[in-house]
Amino acid sequence: MSGITWVYIMLGIYITYCFYWGFRGYYTEKTSAGYAIAGRSIPFVAFLLAATAASFSGWTFIGHPGLIWRDGLAYAFASFYVLTIPITGAFFAKRTWLMGKRYGFITPGDMFSYYYNNEAIRFLVVVTAVLYAVFYSAVQLMASAALFNVIAGVPITFGAIFMGFIVWFYVCTGGLKASTWVGVIQFVLLVTGIVILGTYVLIHFGGWSKFSELIAELGPETLEVPKVINFGLGGGWTSVMILTYMFALMGIQSSPAFTMWAFGMKSPKPLAWQQAFMSTFLVGFALFFFTAFQGIGAKILQIKGVGAFADIASDKVVVPLLMQSFLPPFMLGVVFIGAIAAIHSTAAPYIGTGGSILLRDIYWRYIKKQECSDSEQIWVNRICATLLTAAALIVGLTSTSALVILGALATAFGFIMYILLLGTLWGFRFPAVGAALGVLSGMFAVFVTYKIIPNPLSMHCAFWGVFVGLSVAYLCRGIGIKDNDTTVKRQNEVRTWLDSVDAPSKSGRKWRRAMKIIVPFWYFFAIGPACILGNKAFSFAGFPHLWSWQIFWWILGVIMMWALCFKAEMSTTNEEQLKRADKETRIVVKEV
Repeated sequence: MSGITWVYIMLGIYITYCFYWGFRGYYTEKTSAGYAIAGRSIPFVAFLLAATAASFSGWTFIGHPGLIWRDGLAYAFASFYVLTIPITGAFFAKRTWLMGKRYGFITPGDMFSYYYNNEAIRFLVVVTAVLYAVFYSAVQLMASAALFNVIAGVPITFGAIFMGFIVWFYVCTGGLKASTWVGVIQFVLLVTGIVILGTYVLIHFGGWSKFSELIAELGPETLEVPKVINFGLGGGWTSVMILTYMFALMGIQSSPAFTMWAFGMKSPKPLAWQQAFMSTFLVGFALFFFTAFQGIGAKILQIKGVGAFADIASDKVVVPLLMQSFLPPFMLGVVFIGAIAAIHSTAAPYIGTGGSILLRDIYWRYIKKQECSDSEQIWVNRICATLLTAAALIVGLTSTSALVILGALATAFGFIMYILLLGTLWGFRFPAVGAALGVLSGMFAVFVTYKIIPNPLSMHCAFWGVFVGLSVAYLCRGIGIKDNDTTVKRQNEVRTWLDSVDAPSKSGRKWRRAMKIIVPFWYFFAIGPACILGNKAFSFAGFPHLWSWQIFWWILGVIMMWALCFKAEMSTTNEEQLKRADKETRIVVKEV
């Protein structure tokens, strides 16, 4: 059978699986909380795999190797987001679950507006969630349409609508639980597809020894970081751009969607394993080796003028071209569906949680005044998710320039949520007015430093957004703005309970003190200003210097994440904590 036949066979099997979970959720999820946050019952294995898949989108599968081809190993530092994304989870996910369990929060707007006693914050979270859902999903759906077009010849418009329909169906029928169980198979397909394609590229060159000899012939523009910083605007992949770009990607797990996923977990027990091993080790292994094989392999083929690779005009066609050139028919089907699964694994949770946020924070709270049935909430939730899917398709098909701009801004907007998470979960002190103005000014700063004054000092707009946002928040405190007595009392109660239930053991306290030094040290050398030392530092096993540097610090990063999550107890729980979380509830959110 031809490769196209296998593409359609694999697509049919995948759609059947997606639709099964959609129909199952349709007949089992009968409450609003069951539909929106899976009734706080997402099991260990499902969260372990699905949350990892959602963290690494179709951009990882298709865009990441393409940008390594375009920008060389300096861009390959982006693979370190296998650590920086779960570090956000280590900081916030367990405490988010504890807050949801105690107070009954369903949306991040519930949590932030309760803590700050300020409804303006709720609306800012809604805006963030909607922008993220529409524009990030638009990027994903258009990527799937482009891949479908290149591999199977399906027109872009039809492909985008068809791929959007698949996501829409299982998200709208089954809710978050359906998205989660579909995410399980999406994780397997994502990692398998990356490894298979990278392996075939390596085989084409005759194995690692021959491949490494060809890499050694590449110039410094491919194999080195150009400089530490650029004193101006832009400047390419400087050391500080690499660092601050990682900040932007940390915004994935601080986004409203992941806050809702934390609320939906049955228990926080899978968090440490997801962060330290599934993401950092397993996905890291795929990215640091197999995506780099793809990107660098395409660069070598281009330089040598091999076939269609000689005329590559865009990073977006690198992976589809590798698939067409090197994969036998059956493997083409497997890798194609791996790419589609990677794309859907991100679009689905953002569309689903975006719909739930619109329902709960706008329709339920303000239009219906918290008076409507579970059935009505579920159907309105489906309507909201439908509108978000349609908006994503419209933006993707008609607004290419806006798509590029706002798609790039999505993760930076997610990183702005650090302001609210630091205040709510870790007690950073600034008034509610400061929190609201900080988020608003941070979003404005992100846009300005992306579009109008791009990347001052070669630092990513995500850095400038949080820098400005925190500065404004603390400025409000500095000029004497204070919360009222009700807000102060509420925040003190939250602080007292969280610090009590999540107090580390004696050993955990020692590890946390150590990690306050180790984590910044790792950031500085692995992906910060000192990463330029990797240009000439050392080389092993035929890997060029910078690639060797990346692999070395990735291995140390795996150990660091293990220590942070387990030894420092940032992501682990004990039975006493779980018992207290079950018993010491103080529900402040009305569900029906």
